[in-house]
Amino acid sequence: MKEQKIEFYTGSAGGWGALNSVKNTLLRQEIPIKGAKTLLSANQPDGFDCPGCAWPDRNHASTFEFCENGVKAVAAEATARRVGPEFFAQYTVAELADQSDFWLEDQGRLTQPMAYHAPSDQYRPIAWDDAFALIAKHLRALPDPNQAIFYTSGRASNEAAFLYQLFVRQYGTNNFPDCSNMCHEPSGSGMRPQIGVGKGTVTLQDFEHADAIFIFGQNPGTNHPRMLGELREAHKRGARIASFNPLRERGLERFTDPQDKLQMVSGGSTPISTHYFQLRVGGDLAAVKGIMKHVIEAEDARGGVLDHAFIAEHTQGFEALAADLRAESWALLEQESGLSQEQLRAAGDVYLGAKRVIACWGMGITQHKHSVATIQAIVSLLMMRGNLGREGAGACPVRGHSNVQGDRTMGIWEKPPAALLDALRDVYGFEPPRAPGVDTVEAIQQMLDGNGKVFFALGGNFASATPDTYQTWKGLQNCDLTVHVTTKLNRSHLVHGREALILPCLGRTEIDMQATGPQGVTVEDSMSMVHISVGINPPASEHLLSEPAIVARLAAATLAGRSQVPWLWLIEDYARIRDEIEKVFPDFRGFNERVAVPGGFRLRNTASERVWNTASGKASFYPAPIPLDTPTHRARERIKDRIVFTLFTTRSHDQYNTTIYGMDDRYRGVYGQRRVLFIHAEDIRALGLKDGDWVDLHTVWSDGQERRADRFKLVAYDIPRGNVGAYYPETNPLVPLSAVAETAGTPTSKSIPVLVVPHEPAPTGPRPDAVPA
Repeated sequence: MKEQKIEFYTGSAGGWGALNSVKNTLLRQEIPIKGAKTLLSANQPDGFDCPGCAWPDRNHASTFEFCENGVKAVAAEATARRVGPEFFAQYTVAELADQSDFWLEDQGRLTQPMAYHAPSDQYRPIAWDDAFALIAKHLRALPDPNQAIFYTSGRASNEAAFLYQLFVRQYGTNNFPDCSNMCHEPSGSGMRPQIGVGKGTVTLQDFEHADAIFIFGQNPGTNHPRMLGELREAHKRGARIASFNPLRERGLERFTDPQDKLQMVSGGSTPISTHYFQLRVGGDLAAVKGIMKHVIEAEDARGGVLDHAFIAEHTQGFEALAADLRAESWALLEQESGLSQEQLRAAGDVYLGAKRVIACWGMGITQHKHSVATIQAIVSLLMMRGNLGREGAGACPVRGHSNVQGDRTMGIWEKPPAALLDALRDVYGFEPPRAPGVDTVEAIQQMLDGNGKVFFALGGNFASATPDTYQTWKGLQNCDLTVHVTTKLNRSHLVHGREALILPCLGRTEIDMQATGPQGVTVEDSMSMVHISVGINPPASEHLLSEPAIVARLAAATLAGRSQVPWLWLIEDYARIRDEIEKVFPDFRGFNERVAVPGGFRLRNTASERVWNTASGKASFYPAPIPLDTPTHRARERIKDRIVFTLFTTRSHDQYNTTIYGMDDRYRGVYGQRRVLFIHAEDIRALGLKDGDWVDLHTVWSDGQERRADRFKLVAYDIPRGNVGAYYPETNPLVPLSAVAETAGTPTSKSIPVLVVPHEPAPTGPRPDAVPA
């Protein structure tokens, strides 16, 4: 077992530590030679798209761009380890459930479809045709198609996602919970009514021209390492970079590019942030309002600050925003942001000193109750000086999984626009369901209520990724059938319905051979670039099917006699699927020809052209009050005699979403362990405890349900007082289902009120939150 220690990291992000981590990753997965060859084919014209994050590549066709976590994602998929029927014969599901998430996925690639056998509590092999027949039987038996739930991971390709939404809507439901519901849903919910698009407005080339870059609630060093290259170059040419984050994240401080020979030899590094603001968790809205108030006061004092021409021609609602800002109290802004007026004015001066500004944000913004209002404030800040629709400026929501944006573009959305449904009707001759479906949190509640009978997941790890863990597990166990399309074993396969299937699929790195030859799939990155991905490795097993093939064969089995779509013919050549996509989505006209160009093509973004597809035809400013009744405010009002902390969940550096690559978090100095709680040293003393003590966490909520997560080690850390941080998914049991973002429904995993108490061994007998057998 690896030594557990806390040893704070003093180096820069990247550098030799990143290269050493890559070496260890390749050796552990037993692919040092094939792994190197595979890595060099990532994001190349004749290679595959990295299955990790959605940060774009420059031209997507240039030299290999190093990314430590991309290496981990590729190596995990290209591993030499295998999980076949003989593996499942060794373990019951109960025995597998006792293993850690890291151990489960580290066993290797799944090789055959497996079906749960209740008498033995084991998974056993099943033929593909029998698996599809079983799913089809359950789906056809449902009295209401809305009793089926179809989840989608952000790793599904455009081709798979398009077929999936077409099949499910022809089946009769819009029940499409997906990973967007848990991460960037507030970005779309805020931006669509405000500027007419729910996507970022910038390109990678805009970073070359920005005078200032504002980064809110994002840790690129761990979550999007390739972004550090753009930030490094921006800093070197003199751009100011202002970062807003409760933690001091090394990737926002200094970076050593592993491809810079001089820096690697000399041990040098490049600063990233020129200004670093450690605000309180959830204080971003107050911080952004403070910056805007400074801008308004500067305009009132000397004039010539605002872009009056842009405001007059392209926007509405500015006077209401200006009045709100003039009336806002500096004392309240300081109190709720955790930053001083001097700090807020300094951030405002960075904004005023730049002609071209990009604002980036991540889940540190989106997973809050008031996330939509915060995003609209960020966009309003940009609009005050015309920083939308021009070179070097714009909004940049930095999304997670590699095709989470593309899946939404393809129609994976529980609230589909009428134009999409009309196009499906006109092209395919059926009337799609018009009623909205369920999002992720609503899907869990539907299963808990007994109205969700079949749960089908196209990728992902639903049982671990979702909030209110034990409630989610009870919901899944209520189902008649649970099905998971996946490459590797994970927790979701062990929390199953009365019947259950594991369907193994090809990975992005593997050759996808169909009737007409090897196929490529397409993905869309965070900046609306669409490019093709072609695997280079032999499949991990001869029994694997591609995601498009799985969807098409399931559709053919379920909709036999009801559908005129030639499902099996379409998957003989994925160019045929792309032809279908362009029939439905006008922006994909000439899809096959355009994606054949190295680097692919960019989808139209009307806001970047200053065309506003909003109800008014203009972009809108939205004033928003500082929230004073958040769950933490209410908890502190109810509990006067104890310290109520605001917990935020985060990922370690050896992790991507729910996938755990290792037990270290190098940049935060945590080694060999994950159950740690980052907390200010003065808060430790206020609790009467000491650094290294073990504690339990209890959610403070109003529904009477006990939510707790036990045995976390206190780690004194540079974090604002009253805030604590811990890794997810270990702390997901603390996030109530009812804790969601206003108007977006995203779990508020970055702002949960908790009590920190000395650890006590669990009492004998069943826990109140135990999952029934």
